[in-house]
Amino acid sequence: MPFQRVLVIGYVWPEPTSSAAGGHMMQLLHCFVAQGWQVTFASPAKVGEHKADLATLGIAEQTIELNNDSFDRFVGALQPDMVLFDRFMMEEQFGWRVELHCPQAMRVLETCDLQSLRDARQGLLKERLQASGDENDFTALFDISPDILYQHMSEADVTQREVAAIFRCDLSLMISPFESQLLVERFGVPPDLLHDCPLMVEPLPTPPLDFEQRANFVCIGNFRHAPNWDAVLWLKNQVWPRIRKRLPRAELHVYGAYTPPKATALHNPAHGFLVKGWATDALQVVGQARVALAPLRFGAGIKGKLLDAMLCGTPSVTTPWGAEGMRTGDRWPGEIGRSADELAEAAVLLYDHKERWHAAQIQCREHLLAAYAMEHHAQALARRLQQLHANLPQHRRANFIGSMLRHHLHKSTKYFSQWIQSKNQSI
Repeated sequence: MPFQRVLVIGYVWPEPTSSAAGGHMMQLLHCFVAQGWQVTFASPAKVGEHKADLATLGIAEQTIELNNDSFDRFVGALQPDMVLFDRFMMEEQFGWRVELHCPQAMRVLETCDLQSLRDARQGLLKERLQASGDENDFTALFDISPDILYQHMSEADVTQREVAAIFRCDLSLMISPFESQLLVERFGVPPDLLHDCPLMVEPLPTPPLDFEQRANFVCIGNFRHAPNWDAVLWLKNQVWPRIRKRLPRAELHVYGAYTPPKATALHNPAHGFLVKGWATDALQVVGQARVALAPLRFGAGIKGKLLDAMLCGTPSVTTPWGAEGMRTGDRWPGEIGRSADELAEAAVLLYDHKERWHAAQIQCREHLLAAYAMEHHAQALARRLQQLHANLPQHRRANFIGSMLRHHLHKSTKYFSQWIQSKNQSI
């Protein structure tokens, strides 16, 4: 049977201007539409204020409910050839229903990034801060080995759930090669269950602004994402005061969707720390800045804010975990620091030295062409999905662990969901 119908079950409705996750989802949808596939996007979430207009792409929309057999009737009538689950929570909720009513549908997981890795690193940061009041040097934190990461991840409930969902699906889309390697080498996930699919972009039609046409620093990121909020706090308390001491006329413009009062309270024009809120055009504000700052002390995946900086030809300063999965060899289009002192020194050097800055801008384009070309990755993904669909029975026979996990977990999830539904109906 030809590959025709695709159902995407979203954790949220896509908001490409709010987060890298929303941007990556839109890239996937564009890829599917370009193949001529009939795409339906369904979600149990409320519609956000920055939701993308899917109808303009010819994508059908469907609101669905958790723990409700109305989804069974919907998916049974649709009979998709492929179901893409947006993060493991959606696979837990709807995977057993898809398997029951559409057993031949290929089940694909969009991991976005590994939440279990992000949570483990957040825990490690908390331990580090509790053990030492020093908020400058985090070298030991950034140098933690994959073995230590595995020890912190392996017993966590979220890790067990996330890795189990990866085994249960026919394929998982991985945004970071570091995470693919971690799953294969530490968690025993077969490589043929994974497909590397990073953020995908096309070069901007106009050349980036030059050194003299730019001014100030920029930091951007959705405030609902915990790593971004932590980065803003570290910037405000440690990194920016060091930069401002060296560059007393410079300003830092902080942008982010869903800006909370605790963030706007940090706004301080006297210190050049300006909280701007949501950016209607992120590429415009990043493209006008001379240097992008992303001092991330925990997180996972690859960072949309840093890819946007490359796209705009804006050199960036970040941490080893910020650059993780995005470096080409040892090269980075900017600078990487492990402490507030190193980050500030790197930021000042880039900001003040034209030749150093220009060399970093050239590397921005080189990184884009080498790792994030939309056409290359979209075609590779489409080929992988078509090949998997054509050989699905053999692929599933080879994944005994996934079959076993589906047998046990889906039965317990099924009965728990039916119990919730029955309880809701009796109220």
